[in-house]
Amino acid sequence: KVTLNLEEVANGVEKKLKVKKYVACDHCHGTGAQGGSSHSTCSTCRGSGHVTRVQNTLLGQMQTTATCPTCHGEGQSITNKCNHCAGEGVIRDEEVININIPAGVGEGMQLNVSGKGNAGRRSGVNGDLLVVIHEDDHPELIRDNNNLIYNLFLSFPEITLGTTKEIPTVEGKVKVKIDAGSQPEKILRLRGKGIPDVNGYGRGDLLVRIHVWIPKKLSSEEKRILEKLLDSPGFQGGPSDSEKSFFEKMKNMFE
Repeated sequence: KVTLNLEEVANGVEKKLKVKKYVACDHCHGTGAQGGSSHSTCSTCRGSGHVTRVQNTLLGQMQTTATCPTCHGEGQSITNKCNHCAGEGVIRDEEVININIPAGVGEGMQLNVSGKGNAGRRSGVNGDLLVVIHEDDHPELIRDNNNLIYNLFLSFPEITLGTTKEIPTVEGKVKVKIDAGSQPEKILRLRGKGIPDVNGYGRGDLLVRIHVWIPKKLSSEEKRILEKLLDSPGFQGGPSDSEKSFFEKMKNMFE
């Protein structure tokens, strides 16, 4: 298992992994034979690697074929086994493996690294290494498939008068202009600022969702200012019918 942060997921990364596995014995070079001694044909299966048994049953004779228990299907036996690996040709060890992880991978995804698994017994074919991806949570950005979501909290004056804010992305911070009179739960879409598709089909967007932060405590002066605004024409009434319809559509999108 390899753990990636969101920036590594977005850009791809090369990782060095320490893997405990079976590797070829360095004393016999994976052959299992001591000091270069030769192999002999297995006397049990006569080199075929399998044995055939015939059993008498109520329905007649039944013939079964199984892997040879002496040579384990290899057809050969070692004359003098390697003392270091007990004739297996492999030993348990640790290896450092470099892997290239493409951009766009996700939680639980498996990458297959060909030939980097356990060494084959007695010079057999090496297996593959399966690398499972674990994605760390980002402190500010939320991943939704290839899109990213950022919850932006604004004060009442900021959302009313408009402002400019710095927004985090996987490529660094960018400035975003918030128009005066923007409504809570409005979504700003920054195209191409999300996660690349792992199969190369474009890139997701960064969705900036606007929220209003309401203070729990106010000073006397702040209360006086807000009380004046209660009677101001600009702060009377609510959204128009068209705005209500828009808000309902937005609400339904996230339910």
